[in-house]
Order: sequence, then structure tokens, then C-alpha cells
Amino acid sequence: MGWLRSRRLHYFLGGVAILWSLLLALRGVFLFGFSSVSPGAGQSWAVVLETLGIGVRFDLRLAILLLLPAMLLAWLPIWNSMRVSSLRWVSRVYLLIALAVVLFMYIIDFGHYAYLGVRLNASALKFIEDAGISQQMVWESYPVIWITLAWLVMLLGSFWALVRLERATLDRSDTRIGLGSRIWGSCLMVVIVFLAILGRFSNINLENPVPLRWSDAFFSGDSQVGALGINPVIFFYDTIFIPQERYDLAQVRAHYSAVSAYLGVAEPDAKKLTLDRQVTMQPHRLDTPQRPNVVFIMLESLGTTAVGAYGNPINPTPNLDRMASESWFFRHFYVPVTGTAKTVWASITGIPDVSRSETATRNPLITNQHTLINALEGYNKIYTIGGSSGWANMNGLIRQSIDGVTLYEEGFWQARNADVWGISDLDLFKETDKLLRQLPSDQPFFAYIQTAGNHRPFTIPPDNDGFEVLEPSLEEVQAAGSRSVEQYNAARLLDFNLGRLMDMARESGYFDNTIFVMFGDHNTRIANIDYMKPAFAQLGLESNNTPLLIYAPKLLAPREFDEAVGLTDLLPTIASLVGYEYDNRTLGRDLLQPAPEGERVVPLVLREGTFPLIGAVSKDFLLQMNYDGSEPSLHDLHSDTPLDNVAERYPEEYLRFLPLTRGLYETSRYMLYENVRD
Repeated sequence: MGWLRSRRLHYFLGGVAILWSLLLALRGVFLFGFSSVSPGAGQSWAVVLETLGIGVRFDLRLAILLLLPAMLLAWLPIWNSMRVSSLRWVSRVYLLIALAVVLFMYIIDFGHYAYLGVRLNASALKFIEDAGISQQMVWESYPVIWITLAWLVMLLGSFWALVRLERATLDRSDTRIGLGSRIWGSCLMVVIVFLAILGRFSNINLENPVPLRWSDAFFSGDSQVGALGINPVIFFYDTIFIPQERYDLAQVRAHYSAVSAYLGVAEPDAKKLTLDRQVTMQPHRLDTPQRPNVVFIMLESLGTTAVGAYGNPINPTPNLDRMASESWFFRHFYVPVTGTAKTVWASITGIPDVSRSETATRNPLITNQHTLINALEGYNKIYTIGGSSGWANMNGLIRQSIDGVTLYEEGFWQARNADVWGISDLDLFKETDKLLRQLPSDQPFFAYIQTAGNHRPFTIPPDNDGFEVLEPSLEEVQAAGSRSVEQYNAARLLDFNLGRLMDMARESGYFDNTIFVMFGDHNTRIANIDYMKPAFAQLGLESNNTPLLIYAPKLLAPREFDEAVGLTDLLPTIASLVGYEYDNRTLGRDLLQPAPEGERVVPLVLREGTFPLIGAVSKDFLLQMNYDGSEPSLHDLHSDTPLDNVAERYPEEYLRFLPLTRGLYETSRYMLYENVRD
């Protein structure tokens, strides 16, 4: 244990303690001086303390990160700040500047929150554009001199404490520590520091260690309580990479006429850009003694190419194929943008996630969205995922947007993790079934189940209720769309597990009064798909084309929908089916109502990135163009040469698609921000 006498260790621990204490004091200033939360009144003490605990861990992370550069200078072999005075001064100057910047950001954060009710984030940079006006406003609104004096006192006081610590530790006489003890102590400290920066100390999935993120602070769904758990410096850093060009308002206005007609806006107003639609009780609502339960099941990485009902030739999905014959079956269903987090976003908000960098779930400024799930009044709401919902900050969207939702994720489940994605889908279904059985029988429920097993590493768990792995040849599975035999079996296992879930629902008694909405989030990479039309491979549509089944054999007669439909259409359709009036702010439309544009058109993003390729698809045509509207081309989905531009052959279709393609894309960008709840 000789390593415990290390001068460097004492300097590091003491420095972190000083900085952490400073940050905790500033958190206290925010809590008592600026926050509008009243513990015990608006929110329970338990929720407030848990949120503050998250903030304390963020503060510890920042304290460690601030001290690490100075610690590195002290830890260098031979040429270090313990032996070289110039490096000692470099360390001091760095700490002085870093402290000055951090304290200044806290002061800006306090003012920003007092003014706007939002913690400091990168959107504050917009004030730099009018620096003169902003400076004058600050001077006239705040006691700048007193604030500056307080900043100097905090800066000099904390810097003085760090210098005193440095002299008391690094200038102390050397203590000899054995090599083995140094190695052991260094390894242990690396682990401790890693865990402290990670911010999680229990239920850590070592295969996929998700760090503490800003979205964790909003677990309660209350933005004002969530603000207590934010560290403004880390939060600012998290938001600095979010593009500040939110949307092109001129383009939204230019296409408003076409988009408002597409959405069926009753009283369009080009000045106000009215997009809301008040939807009354629909005649096609289900007449049941109790409103039906609703279960959304997101089928990870399952495209139409892997499903027998859509043409796969080697029968990988017998359960889905059987359910398709008993369901509302959608042959031309598309997710607007590929990717799990983007599908979760669109399925909850009804707005395509057309963010050009990262995902909308990673943008803390817009995760508090209006959702039609909240129109389901009187429903118990749960969301279950086998792994961590912190991945891509999906938990921020779920908790902030869905009122009263209970989120169950990694760390809650009794089953052990199967792989990097958490517990197996079968275990997820079993434990979700237990949760649903425990809900009050006199209230309907809404459940969202997010699967993950049909994804690399394609784990087949040993406890799988008798599922049998098949061993066809690689050539056979590649001829049927799978890249590998493992991928083929993973799709089979997902199908098998869906069959087991339906068995459990029957045994538990809620099957007959439940609407199961099963949809893929995207297609995974495919091999040969000769059994699909050439357009799907050559135009890239196989990535967006996923299965959709609305399965409720006791409530809905089988029906096949031949029109193109999109992911955003699901919630308006379900809200109408279960019998609610609602305010539709989304891009989605009730599938049982006629489309104003005639044959339905669905917006897509065919290629993501800084310069997206966007499109609009029907069951017969695809129009694609660059994100700026350049190089538009119309393609016949039934053609053997789908890459041909058929705009001149079908001028009416071309002119119908052209404004909608650009208009729906630009409106989606606009809606991401305009759909944020106050």
C-alpha cells in the first residue's frame, strides 16, 4: 500500500476535491438562487435528490477533466512539473485560465437561466451576432461590477487553494515506493478515474459502457427538475456540435401551400405557417367495452427482404407470415430515415428525423416534443428495452415527451445480459409480459417494446425456449438477402420470439383486446435480392422499406394496404382507431382517411450526411433530388431499368411529386423545432 503515500496521488485527490467543492457550491447557488423547483411541493424530495445526484456526478467528471492536464504534467517521467519550474508555471497558468473560463460560463449560465429558463447551451452563441446590443442589455440589466468582483473572488480563492495544495504535496520530500506498488496503485486509480468520468458505478455493461449523459438528468420528464442535474460547462460542450442552422424558413414558406394541402390543414395561413389539424372522433373507431391496448414493437434491423410475406424465398419468418395474413398488412411501408434512434424519434413524435448530423435525440434543445401518445388519456404507458436507453440519448426523448411513461431498461431486468445490447429479446418479451399482467385490468395500456437481437453480433442465447438453429449453406442464405448464416438465424429467432410473445399475451389474457403494431426500424445490409423488384436495390429503397403489420385478429378484419405509407402515419391512425379526438401537429396522417394528393406519397431521406439525397415515394414512383432541390429525377419502381429518369414520360406525376419532395423535407426540419413543448 506504499502507493498511497504518493505525492502525485495526494495532489490529484486534493485538487479534485477543491474543484469538486467549488462546483458543488455553484450547484447550490443555482438550486437556491435560480431554480424554480420547490422540493416537496411541485416535485418529491426523492426525485429532486436523485436529479441532484446526477448533477453531482457531472460535477465530479468536470473536476477530474479540469485537473487531468496539470496532473499529466506532474506524471511525466523525468521532465515534469515536479522537477522543471517552467512546467510548474505552465500548469499554474493553465489552471488559472481554465478556472476563469469555467467560472465565467457559470455566471453566464445563471443569467441565461434567469432570462430564458434554460441552462447554458450553444444556442447562446447567437447573441454574439449582436454583441453590441447584447453587451448593453447585460450592462443595463445586471449588476456587472458586483458580478465581476464575485467572479474574481471565486477565481483567486480557488486558485490560491490549488497553489497551496501544490506546494504542500509536490514540493514535499520524495518517498520511495516500490515498482510493484506503483503499478498496482496506478492501475487501480485508472479504473477509479474511468468510473468517475463514466459517471456510473453499478449495472455497467462492460461490452457497451454508456456514460452518464445529459438525458439522464431528465428522467422525471420535468424540464425544470432536469435542469438541476445539468452541468452547464459539459452541457454547453454537448450542444456546441449541433448545427445552429435549424431550418430554412424561406423554403418552408415557399412550399407551404403544397404541404398544407398534403396535410389537410383546414384553414391554411402562410404567414403563421399553420400546420396543426384538429381531428374529431372518427367513424371508423373501434367499438369495444374498454378501449384497446396498444403495443408498438420495433423490430430491429428487419427489412422486407428478410420476411417471407414480402417475397423472401427460404421461409425465415413463418410467424410473421401467418400474422400478415391475419393483419392489416402494409406492402409498401417506409421509415423516413434509416437508423434505430431516428426510427424511435419518428415513431414517437410523428416527425422524420432529418437532422444532418448525429440524431435529433442527441439534441437536448428539442427532446421535449409533442406526441400523440399523450392523446391516449387514461392509458398506462411503459417503454421497455433490453439494453441501455441512454444510447443516442433516446431516454431523453422518451421521458421528456411521453407523459407518465415508465421506462424499463438495462439494470432493471432479472435476466442476465445476452450481449452488448442487453438481455435477449425473448427475455425482454417475458419480463415485459409480466409488467403488463401487473397493470390494472380496468385501464388500457400503451407499451413500446424495442428489440435488439437481430443485430450484430447476432447472439443466439442458450435459453431460447427450444429455438433450433438451422445450418443452410452460405450461398443459399446470400441468395435470399442475408449476409451470413448467423444473420439469417437472427431474423428467424426474432420471428420465433414474436410468436412466443403472442402466446404469452393469450395466456395473460390481454391478447384479444390489444392492437399490436409491428414495424422494422431499417433494413440491414443485404446480399442478393433478385426476388425483389430491381428498384429496391438500385435506388436504395431496401434500406427504408420495412415490414408493418397492425395485428389485432379479434378487433380488425384482415386487410392488405397497397398504397405507400410511412412511419409517421402510425400514431394518428391508432389514435383514431381507439377513439380519441386529437390535435395533430405531426407529418403523419390517419391511414383510413383519403390522402388529399390522391395516391399516397411518403417522404424519405435516401442518403444521410451533410449533403442528403431526399425523396418522395408512392407504390409506383420515386422522385429523388439533392437536399437543395437540384437534379430532380423521377423513377418507375416497376421498371426493369429503374435508374432511368421518366419525368418526361410521366409529367403529371413528376409535377405532383416535385413540390412535395422538397416541401416535406424542409417542413420536417422546421417541425423538429416547432413541435417542442413549452
